[in-house]
Amino acid sequence: MTALDQPVTRTAYQQSVADYWNAEKDPVNLRLGDVDGLYHHHYGLGDYDPAVLDTPEDRRDQAIIDEMHRLETAQADVLLDHLGPIGPRDRLLDAGCGRGGTSVMAHQRFGCQVDGISISEQQVGFANEHVRQRGIDGSVRYHLKNMLDTGFESGVFQGIWNNESTMYVDLHELFAEHARQLKPGGRYVTITGCYNDVTGGRSRAVSQIDQHYICNIHARGDYFKALSDNGFVPITVVDLTAATIPYWELREKSSVATGVEKPFLTAYREGSFHYLLIAADRV
Repeated sequence: MTALDQPVTRTAYQQSVADYWNAEKDPVNLRLGDVDGLYHHHYGLGDYDPAVLDTPEDRRDQAIIDEMHRLETAQADVLLDHLGPIGPRDRLLDAGCGRGGTSVMAHQRFGCQVDGISISEQQVGFANEHVRQRGIDGSVRYHLKNMLDTGFESGVFQGIWNNESTMYVDLHELFAEHARQLKPGGRYVTITGCYNDVTGGRSRAVSQIDQHYICNIHARGDYFKALSDNGFVPITVVDLTAATIPYWELREKSSVATGVEKPFLTAYREGSFHYLLIAADRV
């Protein structure tokens, strides 16, 4: 069977991940997306404006929400900055697209076709309805697909990214599929949390993050080995850890805090967890 006639989820674990995101209606994603219609499923970068904390009480919470959304949109901009030259005739793949915010931003920036994939039927339906309302559904499309075996043709994408979605899959399988789909010389970018293998295995805080999101955070070194084994050459590696801590500090003060803020801040501050951007070319 091909990816087109196999079930989207292939294992009990993948089905549990799909079930989790099908049921998810977390305000930390939805309220932030309501600010301007860009619905993200990732964290933020950069310093927040401390003035939001001094906003009068009746407007303070919305000011914090607005600022958190600005930081998460800035994170997506940083990822897109590293895709290299993209023209309107190129095609991009958002692997693990969530509700599709970064795909919309990519189309707005480059004017090209963007495909997003998720194993969550709820996310795909939400994202497709959103681009239909924006009138860009002819250029941005979301598909219920497994990122380890998408069924897309080989060598059709100029760029592929994972924005905080690699921790749900085996990296060797993922990068093999990405290498198949990318054109020679195409660019792959990921922003991801990874545990610091210099300090040993997963810390307690990292394990708490895994448990919260039912994911399996990889070691930092695993990314570079799996990329190399599948014909990718990293060209840019940026440690974004310090740049993401302000987002988490602000989120901890917000009405949409989920309780996972403390493990993130502990893991980042103690050095057991890193927030990395990796850009690599397919050779």
